[in-house]
Amino acid sequence: MEKCVFKLLNYCMFCREDNFYILFLIIIAGPENPWLVQAYSAAAIHPFASVVAQEVFQSGIIPSDTDFRIYRDFGNIPGIDLAFIENGYIYHTKYDTADRIHTDTIQRAGDNILGVLRYLASSPLLADSSEYRHGNLVFFDVSGMFVVSYPARIGTIINYVIAAAALFYLSKKTIKYRRGGKNYARDLMVGLFINVTSWISALVTVLILAVLVSLTGNSLSWYTHFYVAVTLYGAAALAKLILMHTMAKAFYFTNTSTQYLGDLFFDVSLLSWGIPMMLLTQQGLCSAYFFAMWVIFPLVTKLIAEKESVHQGSSFRYIAVYLLGLFYPYLHTTYHVWAVFEMFTPILGRSGTEIPPDVVMASFLVICTVILVTCFIKFIYLVKSTKTIMLLLAALSGVTFILVCSGMFFPYSGDMDSPKPKRIFLQHTSRVFHNLNGDVVKQDSGIWVNGFDYNGVTHITPHILELNDSVRAPCDVEPFCGFPWYFPVHRLIRKNWYIPAPHPPVKEDMDFKLESKEEMPWGALRLNFEVKGPSHITVYIHPLETCVLSSWSLGDGIPASSNGGDYFIYYSHGLHAPAWKFWVEVKCSDGHLDGVLTIAAASHYFFGENQHSPELDSLLQRFPKWSFPSSWVSSYKQYVY
Repeated sequence: MEKCVFKLLNYCMFCREDNFYILFLIIIAGPENPWLVQAYSAAAIHPFASVVAQEVFQSGIIPSDTDFRIYRDFGNIPGIDLAFIENGYIYHTKYDTADRIHTDTIQRAGDNILGVLRYLASSPLLADSSEYRHGNLVFFDVSGMFVVSYPARIGTIINYVIAAAALFYLSKKTIKYRRGGKNYARDLMVGLFINVTSWISALVTVLILAVLVSLTGNSLSWYTHFYVAVTLYGAAALAKLILMHTMAKAFYFTNTSTQYLGDLFFDVSLLSWGIPMMLLTQQGLCSAYFFAMWVIFPLVTKLIAEKESVHQGSSFRYIAVYLLGLFYPYLHTTYHVWAVFEMFTPILGRSGTEIPPDVVMASFLVICTVILVTCFIKFIYLVKSTKTIMLLLAALSGVTFILVCSGMFFPYSGDMDSPKPKRIFLQHTSRVFHNLNGDVVKQDSGIWVNGFDYNGVTHITPHILELNDSVRAPCDVEPFCGFPWYFPVHRLIRKNWYIPAPHPPVKEDMDFKLESKEEMPWGALRLNFEVKGPSHITVYIHPLETCVLSSWSLGDGIPASSNGGDYFIYYSHGLHAPAWKFWVEVKCSDGHLDGVLTIAAASHYFFGENQHSPELDSLLQRFPKWSFPSSWVSSYKQYVY
């Protein structure tokens, strides 16, 4: 019998007071194993599943992973990852408590898991799932009521049929207007160019606003007040889109009938989504169904609406039918838009000091605005004037911009009902650096501070005056800047601070030593190490420029470097464990045998009597209530061999 694992990822197991609940399904074992999706589709009572989320996650765009990767990568075990995505602001903070978990959340998750397990237990799938493991599925839920799923090959056929229908429709339209003396094909290409140009123009405008906000030091103003992002960036994007099309109507399509322009830009919207639909289909991506919706629903709706308006002679009936036909694609899209912002808004509060969150948020809002308004662009060409709505949108964005730059909206909140804390890591650490002869060339100690968002410690400095730019920690030592990183994220968090402090009172420090160094018959130099220390240890390796790490005793034996060419090893064990032994092999092109690599090890004391120090505890008490500082004691030792 094939093994299968259900992993409940507690991305955030919390709900708002109305007990609203949302759950993402991601098939972790790769794009195949469609039988798992079929089981979930058939048996989940409260489904929330999207192939779009799966393909985005598998693309690597989201720099994260889940605990399930161990089963996937080392056990080759397929499974379903269920991720709670709401209220990620409090994920892994002091607010992440059991009393915030609503019983409805547990019940619904249990209903889904139990339903799928019962379905699998009574089906022939588990007997030999290898028969069903190949192939992809297009799948998505319909407003949480049920899941639509079908084979990817059927999805490809559907997409090609939709593309053929749209092409046939456009061909008939071209022939119709050609008989009237109009070059419809040329106007269609011009309209597509105007549409894409309006997208780019809106994006550039909004990104300029985002950069200005970032330069004024007011990033994340929307972190606690999400409506600020909508009124600042969303309103600006919509105003710029309307402006570009209004200018095209006034200066290029002068003296052209509004009816003709309405038809033209409806067809432009079909092209705008038909092209990405076909590109994704050609790439074999199931997410193409999303754009297929924005082609077939508007097309069928327009044909029905035109027929109804001809019979009834009423433009109001035409608009009513048109809007009704677009109801589901808009519902489906806003469903995804909500999920995107629900997931990514909290993530942008812990995405490091190098990624401007306002730029990311502004880009998201432009993309969402473009998707949601494209089918309504035709009405810009049908109405007499758009001046009033443009001025209102511009004024709304302008006023919000002024308020944001004046510091009106504080990013963080310590409100117990809806906390949005600022995350900070503090380590009271001691550092020792050795040269090739084993002599100590440098040693110091201090409290190392990392802010996990773009604002760094800007808002903390008024509360802790010594935490300012005078104690910024330079990155002038390899590997990993010479600091005890717990995660290999040093390139995402370049802004960190190092406040001098006495050595932390560690009773039993880490013991790191080179046991042996031998030249192997295949030309590599093997170094054997032994490490004895607390339950959490990180090791950092930086080879000489002319050398490469060719092999090691870890994983599958093939070293995998982090960004920048350094190597990061995370080692964890239980309360009592023997000394950890491992080896690495280095090959050098110039025949070097000494000084071939710099290696460092850091011990992290996350619990017990070594976790605290008087200096660390004193500093923690001075942090404001809207912050969440995570703290521990660590030690760092660096060697050259």
